[in-house]
Amino acid sequence: MKTSMFDRRSRCIPCQKYRYTTKTKIIAPVYPASKGEYRNMKKWTMVLGMTAAALSLTACGGNKEKEVSVEVPKLAEELLSTVTSDQLSETASDMLPSIYFYEADDVAEAVAYASSGATACEVAVIESKDAGNTEEIEKLFQTRVDNQAALYASYNEAEVSRLDDAIIESAGAYTVLCVCDDKDAAEKILEGYGF
Repeated sequence: MKTSMFDRRSRCIPCQKYRYTTKTKIIAPVYPASKGEYRNMKKWTMVLGMTAAALSLTACGGNKEKEVSVEVPKLAEELLSTVTSDQLSETASDMLPSIYFYEADDVAEAVAYASSGATACEVAVIESKDAGNTEEIEKLFQTRVDNQAALYASYNEAEVSRLDDAIIESAGAYTVLCVCDDKDAAEKILEGYGF
């Protein structure tokens, strides 16, 4: 069979069958020649799909299964040292459920420090009674950060970038929110505690 410049013959790598192309268009699609080849391709597709699913599930782990023991007030005070632009004051513990919108019955201990409003800086450490609640607390912290960013965008836009760099992390039954000046120092403190 003669081929010209416009009608070239090339091999399909997966099944080693020939296909005919005209420049870049495929004239005839390449299908496996037999049922055995079709089953083989189907098996490989299934194996690759299952492998991808397994890898994606293992990537979602995080530190929630870690056994971490933290003194909540001590960690909050250490994270407080990463805020240099404002003087934060401790928030009354009975106010925290209404600020962060968590269920008081689900929390064993919580400490938070907040700004008077001049800056967006704040530190909150919450110990859940059940480690399974940390994901919900993380979502509530993210909602808090988003709400604060919308608020500060209207009158103090410089604080929005600080809120964009907010640290929200969990380990064991503990969840931390830290909006501070020195993010690297805060992350080192959290690493020291096992976050």
